[in-house]
Amino acid sequence: MSTETVTTGVAQVNGIRLHYTRAGSGPLLVLLHGWPQTALCWRPVLGQLATGHTVVAPDLRGYGLSDKPATGYDKRLMASDIAELVRQLGFERAAVVGHDRGARVAHRWALDHPGQVERLAVLDVIPTREMFRRLDASVALGYWHWLFHMQPDLPELLVGNNVRAYLEYFFERWTYNRHGLDPDAVDAYVRAFSRPGALRAGFDDYRAQERDLALDDEDAAAGRRLTMPVLALWGSAGLPARLPTLDIWRRYADDVTGAQIPDCGHFIPEERPDALLAHLRTFLG
Repeated sequence: MSTETVTTGVAQVNGIRLHYTRAGSGPLLVLLHGWPQTALCWRPVLGQLATGHTVVAPDLRGYGLSDKPATGYDKRLMASDIAELVRQLGFERAAVVGHDRGARVAHRWALDHPGQVERLAVLDVIPTREMFRRLDASVALGYWHWLFHMQPDLPELLVGNNVRAYLEYFFERWTYNRHGLDPDAVDAYVRAFSRPGALRAGFDDYRAQERDLALDDEDAAAGRRLTMPVLALWGSAGLPARLPTLDIWRRYADDVTGAQIPDCGHFIPEERPDALLAHLRTFLG
């Protein structure tokens, strides 16, 4: 697909501006990125997915070219941002693919607005609630950054003078081949997190986890589960590979399928785009 068919836009939602990329036509497919990235992470698969869908890939609140307010990073509000964006674009329902933090936003969106989410694919995550329930030594070694990012002020102090080195640590350690990601993409992510307010906003995403956990516990106590089809994918060298990922998701959803992607780390859309596309074509129909 030619780049001329890819457009960008800005929508006013919940008092902030969300920047998004759009391509294709047909049923809506929303792609939600994670940390430390932006909607750019979907570029290896965007064109192919747009051959059968209207694909919308927003920069989440606090990320990329979207606004970076001082508050509002609980997943309920971040999901509400995306729900409102979908309505403004004239769609009633969407299939959703979320990676990393974007999968957590997507999970909350599907719980809060089940009539809006037709299908949900989650990439290289298990539910937030389960992360903290399973926080033993092995999990802590893989997810130490969660606890660091949740600290007030300290991450900004220690990371602010060398954003590139901090992000490149993850791009190297969380990839299968240890060569990191495309250098142009890394440059773009470093620029994105070097913008005013961006580093703090990314950490605030993690700092909202106390509120997120409270909402998750409320849903669990009330027996609320995901009712739409769910696809869980994870890299063979990703952090969820240490856990019984499918069994975990089946505690939260009625209809779960999934698979481990071989020779892949955390960044599935960029490390193994062809494998991701194959799974999504089957899942999306």
